[in-house]
Amino acid sequence: MLNRLLPFLFAALLAACGVAPVASPWMPDLGNGQYQNPVLHADYSDPDAIRVGDMYYLTSSSFNNAPGLPLLQSPDMVNWTLVGHALPQQVPLDVFASPRHGKGAWAPCLRYHDGKFWIFYPDPDFGVYVMTATAFAGPWSAPRLLLAGKGIIDPAPLWDDDGQAYLLHAWAKSRAGIANQLTLRRMAPDVSRMLDDAGKTVIDGNRLPNYTTLEGPKLYKHDGYYYVFAPAGGVEFGWQSVFRSRSIGGPYEDKIVMTQGRTPVNGPHQGAWVRSQAGADWFIHFQDKRAYGRVVHLQPMGWRDGWPVIGEDVDGKGTGQPVLQYRKPVAGQAAMAPATSDEFDGASLGLQWQWNANWKPEWYSLSARAGYLRLYGQPAGRNLWDASSLLLQKLPAESFTVTTRMDVSALGEGGNAGLIMYGSDYAWLGARREGGKTRLALVSCYKTEAACSEREEAGAELADPQVWLRMQVRPGGVTTFSYSRDERNYTIIGKPFTARMGRWVGAQMGLFATNGGHADIDYFHVTP
Repeated sequence: MLNRLLPFLFAALLAACGVAPVASPWMPDLGNGQYQNPVLHADYSDPDAIRVGDMYYLTSSSFNNAPGLPLLQSPDMVNWTLVGHALPQQVPLDVFASPRHGKGAWAPCLRYHDGKFWIFYPDPDFGVYVMTATAFAGPWSAPRLLLAGKGIIDPAPLWDDDGQAYLLHAWAKSRAGIANQLTLRRMAPDVSRMLDDAGKTVIDGNRLPNYTTLEGPKLYKHDGYYYVFAPAGGVEFGWQSVFRSRSIGGPYEDKIVMTQGRTPVNGPHQGAWVRSQAGADWFIHFQDKRAYGRVVHLQPMGWRDGWPVIGEDVDGKGTGQPVLQYRKPVAGQAAMAPATSDEFDGASLGLQWQWNANWKPEWYSLSARAGYLRLYGQPAGRNLWDASSLLLQKLPAESFTVTTRMDVSALGEGGNAGLIMYGSDYAWLGARREGGKTRLALVSCYKTEAACSEREEAGAELADPQVWLRMQVRPGGVTTFSYSRDERNYTIIGKPFTARMGRWVGAQMGLFATNGGHADIDYFHVTP
């Protein structure tokens, strides 16, 4: 009961205090009992979700960013709040002291068993780790390597009715040399160890017509069947399949249960089957939107002849297509979205922030100047692709505006600080200190993985060290930078820049300071 009331209590408290939250650039709750997809218009890639009592919980992959494994909860699967991260730092700590793009925490599996929350997550270079917590927001136990090996990805555990336990997983060809198949292994029920050395391939996509990139499995038991929900066909243009068998070891039948159909939702796949308090079934999955990352959709799910039907079954053949709008699973909950803006007036950074690698406390301060974030300039190379100390967050919508106020009076010689749109190409607007003078610069770097050199696209004199920086993002990730000297009149600088995804992640936005001195940031506002 308390979980149902929390959103209303929070909203009432804000109103009583005269505080109105900054409007979110994307709201899935339409306010009329309906929701629109995506329910999370941000890069919560490879989501897995469960329900415990009246609350829904979700985690996702985080790759090289720290903290990692974001923790979100919702009273209705539509209105989500970010409540923390399970992984404060990536392990091994020394490996992730610098950015390991495309590596780190891949697709996790979230479960509740034996009075605890469990996260099984794979690192494709080390194996499968497991973590537990008695409270979802943490603290979580330190990651423990349960199954060592290269290329072992997408783990899915199952505790069976007879007391046996299993772990199903996929393979990354880049590390293991094999892919497109799912392997089942026996696991100790207390998850202390694995009980076999090699496991058994129970589903082989190479033996199925037109199957490629079979991965991302989730394993369930229902009405005497073992069900494996697994995507195939590739991240951008794949589909969602389900496999079933009366025996966990197979053989498994297969059926494609959701495709793009006649919708704009490309590659709808990989996610979680969740049953609501009312007994209705739902499916949470992602859609790859390039620069915006893998955004999260919510689909109604029904059954026909023992097979799930996900989304809207237009032709009645049992293969659905994504819904763009639908009734909410749970009525009456307050509209909300994960935070994006930050006033920097608390004791800690907003939970939306992640660093580009394992972070160090000496990189920043929230107490050196009250009400400001102080970023200390860290060493950087020829570009920022491998800069660990970038402070980043996910893009929250197709169109939005970011505004920040920065004091650059204490930049060191050769120092830079600014507002960045970051990915395989990136651009930033900020201050440069050269020859004893500080000026404004718009800088870009294209093809970062090919060791590009930064190029100054445009510049301006900066007579006052207080400057307002802004970027406006429009569909396609087209980003226009501008600046102001008085917070009222903004001047566009340079040509629009098109955001580009990173390695397995969407583009990210954020703040940085490099090469000595420091910059003070008053706020970071994200608005429609």
